Amino acid sequence: MKGRVAKEKAEGAWKGKYRCAVTFSVDVDCESLWCGTFKLTTPSPLSRGEFGARAGVPRLLELFEKYEVPASWFIPAQTVEERPETCEAIKRRALRPDIAYHGYYHESVLNLPLDEERDLMKRGMKVLGEFFEQVPRGNRSPPFALGPNTADLLEEFGYTYDSSLFGHDEPYRPRVPYAKGRLRNFVEVPVCWELDDAPYFMFNFFPYMSGFCAPSHVSEIWKAEFDGSYANGACFILVLHPQVIGRYSRMQMLEDLIRYIKKRPDVWWANHLEVAEEWKRRQVGKGLWK
Repeated sequence: MKGRVAKEKAEGAWKGKYRCAVTFSVDVDCESLWCGTFKLTTPSPLSRGEFGARAGVPRLLELFEKYEVPASWFIPAQTVEERPETCEAIKRRALRPDIAYHGYYHESVLNLPLDEERDLMKRGMKVLGEFFEQVPRGNRSPPFALGPNTADLLEEFGYTYDSSLFGHDEPYRPRVPYAKGRLRNFVEVPVCWELDDAPYFMFNFFPYMSGFCAPSHVSEIWKAEFDGSYANGACFILVLHPQVIGRYSRMQMLEDLIRYIKKRPDVWWANHLEVAEEWKRRQVGKGLWK
């Protein structure tokens, strides 16, 4: 009996031995957030994106190096073109980097015609693939808004996972574009606003975002979310933006969170691609992916 229970437990664990998975992602939007999404092209908003490149990315790389934290880096093609030195630092210093597609100009795809979205994705994948020497296998549509044609394109281009939907608090196989649509041939690594730094910390007038939460308040929420994931053998999925999390007080809070999680010995630290591949492997093994 004990042997069977141990075997069932191992089969249900991440990589056959970990109780919980933890995966961080970094949206390296830089200036593309302000000119691509908010349509702001004056120096002050663009300089906020510059902060992400100048301060946020180096601080995240240093922190991740210190604690051996892998991550998925969602990068608009515009960032590669305009901030090659930032992308070179990610390529050189990041641990097991999963380079993922995040639009060309951080554009919304909600109203894009199919051919236009396909062209942008194809060109953006080429830019990322040539610079980082790895073809993107993950997608996150800005700003967490999967378009009506995006799922078809992800399958067309052979993506392993998407990370734009809110349908669960651990990986799942989505039905897109509606709840009764067909099951898609990629894994969803879901997002939620509660586990994203931007709603708490990013101030903006239009659309209005207050962005003035105390790091201690956010720390309490994120630790509680991790505790829930750990207790249920699930996956803790965190979204970060260098220009948002990169302030000193927030970096201190993020380091405290990493140390809090690191106290658990049976946690698997992985990037999104590794999580998606492992989750699919487990489903195939159970005969649930057909």
